[in-house]
Amino acid sequence: MKKLLLLMVVLLVCQVNRGWTQGDQSAMLHKKVAEIEPQVIAWRRDLHEHPELSNREFETAKKVATQLESLGMEVKTGIAHTGVVGILKGNRPGPVVALRADMDALPVTERVDVPFASKVKTTYLDQEVGVMHACGHDTHVAILLGAATILSTMKDQIAGTVVFLFQPAEEGAPPGEEGGAELMVKEGVLKDYGVDVVFGLHINSMTEVGKIRYKIGGELAAADVFTINVKGKQTHGSMPWGGVDPIVASAQIIMGLQTIISRQTDLTKEAAVISVGKFSSGVRNNIIPESAQMIGTIRTLDGGMQDMIHEKIRKTATLIGESAGCEVEVIIDKGVPVTYNDPELTRKMIPTLERSAGTENVIVSKAITGAEDFSFFANEVPGLFFFLGGMPKGQSPMEAAPHHTPDFYIDESGMALGVETLINLTLDYMNMDSKM
Repeated sequence: MKKLLLLMVVLLVCQVNRGWTQGDQSAMLHKKVAEIEPQVIAWRRDLHEHPELSNREFETAKKVATQLESLGMEVKTGIAHTGVVGILKGNRPGPVVALRADMDALPVTERVDVPFASKVKTTYLDQEVGVMHACGHDTHVAILLGAATILSTMKDQIAGTVVFLFQPAEEGAPPGEEGGAELMVKEGVLKDYGVDVVFGLHINSMTEVGKIRYKIGGELAAADVFTINVKGKQTHGSMPWGGVDPIVASAQIIMGLQTIISRQTDLTKEAAVISVGKFSSGVRNNIIPESAQMIGTIRTLDGGMQDMIHEKIRKTATLIGESAGCEVEVIIDKGVPVTYNDPELTRKMIPTLERSAGTENVIVSKAITGAEDFSFFANEVPGLFFFLGGMPKGQSPMEAAPHHTPDFYIDESGMALGVETLINLTLDYMNMDSKM
């Protein structure tokens, strides 16, 4: 009986000590993050002022590689064109955790009135455009550099290896090029380092600073591209009966595509979207042209629904076109798959998210019909992708400028939470694994 009581006391003391250890570690980490926050903001401002488009992140990659090398890491460059990988080995054995940040900017001319606003211009698809970090990738790079810098000072507490993935071309490689997470996976970036899990975040201009949003399972949509070519017969605009009008047929096709979503898709299961973003036809007001073309996007959150919608698009466009006497060609290119948060991994890491941000600040969100090529990493190994608040406190989401717009704005005070959360996810997962 005395031995049993002694054992119970020992276990209780150990439990208390572990609690204090975790509390002390959290306080220590919070202090480290506060100390590095000004540098994280400085990195972000430099990157914001000097943005680079997809697969052209040459100077960004140099800056990232230089910082990682200064930390004493093994660094690989030229991954998927301009990607950078840093490898940090802890002093104890354990799993391999990958942390990802995307580096590319967008062909958007900035309107935000800040001292570090982008003035960069370049040529994109034969047009002169401004270049702007209008989706927050500059904050992602700065946050991950902050996490890498702190973790490099904590090797004694790292039971495993951390792989830092600085990825190019999340917004899509230029026409005729490969890129992004898909190419990094193809080149073996996960297999070469034996990655077990991958974590990633995305700043959000419509989520308040200090908050984190996530969803178990399908979080962001698959994004596919469709092209529909409609061939009619050219004729004079005054005599439409002398030809076959591809514009009228295309208009009917566009309206028909919308009934696929509104009348043929079970939207109680998951959301889905079909949008025509470009329509091209004709050269003159009094000539009915020979052909028309429409290009659009398909967003789905379920594989079965994705296949069904693809089939319906082909059938709807072809039959409507034929009914008007037109020949129709439908081309569907599968793009980014669904961004899927592994349920088991996500449930394990929810306490970490809540400890980092506070339970009241961690929100379970609905699926989003936007897309993210983090999905290619999460298709290979279990992944968790979450959204980090970047909207000033007290602002209404309805007033916040959306991503990919000239007025996109991020409150930099939200980045420190991103640094701390990525570090906590890494260390907590490694500690869980060591106890299994």
